[in-house]
Amino acid sequence: MDLSTIKVFEQKLELHREMPMKVVKKELHFSTKGEIDLVDITREVELFVAESGISKGQVLIFVPGATGAVVAIEHEEGLLEDFKKILKEIVPKEKPYLHNRFDDNAHSHIRATLLGPSLVFPIVDGELVRGTWQQIFFVELDTRPRKRRILLQAIGE
Repeated sequence: MDLSTIKVFEQKLELHREMPMKVVKKELHFSTKGEIDLVDITREVELFVAESGISKGQVLIFVPGATGAVVAIEHEEGLLEDFKKILKEIVPKEKPYLHNRFDDNAHSHIRATLLGPSLVFPIVDGELVRGTWQQIFFVELDTRPRKRRILLQAIGE
């Protein structure tokens, strides 16, 4: 890359900074059944994006909490069962975790850390962009049923 290309890139960044950005928020609330309950929230995220009025930008899906996660995975029953099985194999519940001295859910925290609390998807032409076989799931990793919330935040123009 030569210096003239860098200058053009810097000019484009300045133009983008001057465009007004819109931020729209929403919370999803639901209950889970307990350990490794998978809740498909794809439709709710798509509706939120459509209602946000944002034509291009991105949407953040965030789980506040240390024992929940969000993932993008195909909604196919065999694959979902395989996913649950692998989580149990990678981080078994029965190990002598130090955290279990305080609360008997160390495995839930570790699984959540590996999966992550957020996803970001692009918004193009007012629609959520995702792969054909890519659905958005909340993953309950705590051992007991919980009341959960997901924060959605669309940013763009």
